[in-house]
Amino acid sequence: MTKTLIFLLATTSLVFGDQVTMKNGDKLTGTIIKSDGKKLTMKTEFAGEVTIDYTSITALTTSDAVQVGIKDGQVAVGPVSTSSDGKLQVATSSAGTVTAARDSVVYVRSKAEQAAYEKEEARLRNPRLVDLWTGFLDMGFAQSQGNANTRTFTLNTNASRATSRDKMSVYYTSIFSTSDASGKSLTTANAKRGGIGYNLNLSKRTYAFGSVDLENDQFQSLDLRFSPAGGGGIHAVKRENTTFDVFFGGSLNREFFTTGLTRTSGELITGEEFMHKLSANSTLREKLSFLPNLSQSGNYRMNFDTSMITAVRKWLAWQVSFSDRYLSNPVAGRKSNDILFTTGVRLTFAK
Repeated sequence: MTKTLIFLLATTSLVFGDQVTMKNGDKLTGTIIKSDGKKLTMKTEFAGEVTIDYTSITALTTSDAVQVGIKDGQVAVGPVSTSSDGKLQVATSSAGTVTAARDSVVYVRSKAEQAAYEKEEARLRNPRLVDLWTGFLDMGFAQSQGNANTRTFTLNTNASRATSRDKMSVYYTSIFSTSDASGKSLTTANAKRGGIGYNLNLSKRTYAFGSVDLENDQFQSLDLRFSPAGGGGIHAVKRENTTFDVFFGGSLNREFFTTGLTRTSGELITGEEFMHKLSANSTLREKLSFLPNLSQSGNYRMNFDTSMITAVRKWLAWQVSFSDRYLSNPVAGRKSNDILFTTGVRLTFAK
């Protein structure tokens, strides 16, 4: 009789696997993958992967060993069950049964999930240069035909790699437009902007930076603007949903114009960069740089960029971007302001 009971209990455990009981009495059976103390992810046979609010759970049981992290820093590994007073009991092989209140549990991870977590932690501690890159690609095309044939192509891309120690970034944006409304094909817009940057964290609140910006604008008669820069900054606000940095430094501005004019000047740099998550899907970003000319008193440049991004899928978003470059001393016959405005779909990537 005893052997039969043990067999039935073992068989029941194998059939049901891990089990979660919720406040309303519902029970889910499957395999517990992970929990971060806020949500619990479970793989079920018929519903697939399910995410449950951890506070709605009254009991959980696992048939296999899982890793449980507790607030006091203790880590217990073993099958989990729930006691009559609602506490979690971990049957470890070395320390016996470890008991913890459910609200003191920081995480629960299956063996496979823990292995994946440790692999990712190792990658973050010692990343390769090709690791941790994230970015986006925006492309837009508009065409009209009939009384006037026009074509406009826009491209905007950005990639960055951030670790706890430093951050690297690369960006490029351009617009090209043609029209034959006057009877012959004319280029009506042709501008390109790009650059690279590197930030090194000196402390939790301060950082040093170096960058190189390149610009070309046919209708400003600008063949090339080459601007290496360096300085320091402060993380004035650094929260999960909001960041605000202020920075300052110096720059060398080397300009080559199609008129034959070449200018070289030193500049100061001061500015700010802001990011705020308006919701789970929408993010606002903005950056302003003011560069007074040290070689020609009274002249200056100003760069302003802002964008609103709304995620549609993990890899797809809708973006609206505005980019302004102001030059107080353009060549004769050219305007000071050049603005790029783009909107459309955004493809995102991460490595």
